Amino acid sequence: MARGDLYGDRDLAGGLRDLLRKGHPAAAVGVVTPAGARLASYTAPLEAEVEIGSLSKCLTGLLYADALSRGAVAPTTRLRELLPLDGCPAGDVDLASLAAHRSGLPRLPKLGSDGFVRSWHLWVDGENPYGDTLDELLEQTRATPVGAAKHRYSNLGYELLGHALAAADSTSYAGLLQARLVDPLGLTSTYVASTPADLRPDAVEGTSRSGRRRQPWTGEGLGPAGGIRSTVGDMVVMTRALLDRTCPGIAALDPVERFSGPAVRIGAAWLVLSRKGRDITWHNGQTGGFASWWGLDRAAGTGVVVLSLTASSVDRHGFELLDAVTAA
Repeated sequence: MARGDLYGDRDLAGGLRDLLRKGHPAAAVGVVTPAGARLASYTAPLEAEVEIGSLSKCLTGLLYADALSRGAVAPTTRLRELLPLDGCPAGDVDLASLAAHRSGLPRLPKLGSDGFVRSWHLWVDGENPYGDTLDELLEQTRATPVGAAKHRYSNLGYELLGHALAAADSTSYAGLLQARLVDPLGLTSTYVASTPADLRPDAVEGTSRSGRRRQPWTGEGLGPAGGIRSTVGDMVVMTRALLDRTCPGIAALDPVERFSGPAVRIGAAWLVLSRKGRDITWHNGQTGGFASWWGLDRAAGTGVVVLSLTASSVDRHGFELLDAVTAA
């Protein structure tokens, strides 16, 4: 029930608005504890479908771990075994290195001057820089060099990982997401928008930090790394399933190697940070018009997701909220 511009749990909505202050005119939050779940938002209703940005990688990580558990792929499976990437450096990259961001692939494919043009139109005109089809992404990948195998965050790597997993199941990434996560968990508003025509009626528009409108980030190629849309309600359903270990691909949350210094480890996309004597499993996301944060204290059975309709980091706020609900 809404009161004014507060939706769901009114106290939680007001507290979120106070925490985010003027930098985030509209946002939503979901909180899960052993006592239950609470949802709230302000300005935008709870049903608003937003871009979750790089939280998409978390879902792709779950799909990877699920595929391993089913024997659909192996950690040593190479991209060229699943995608038409024979004869190029990326074809020899294995799935395990993609999942842990140590494939040697750059953050983005090699685009030449087109990359500058896309960035220019994003910042000046608010245009979507990631509308590529899968075929276009693969063509870009064939021209992209692979560096040393060391930890380096790669959007390209996760795009390729997601599409490779889909190919292993003879489907599209959108189809794999639907079959292996959305349907089993009973989600209603989590999907990949490959084109603007795929946007559903509850999809909302985001803004830059300065308040300028931004085109939706749709794109078939982008999907596994940053093209998923969802609602705070669906994110809470996933959070509960992650905490009670009923989510497909739950092993994705278990760290397998160090990622950045002694305090940060990585599973399949999911980062594990040792903080204040506790292990926090988390990820963040940002697109041209949205920001997101998802964190779990698995030992305490608590989780928080923050979704903002403004492209300005909510990382600090997410950690603070998780600290607060865990201590309560």
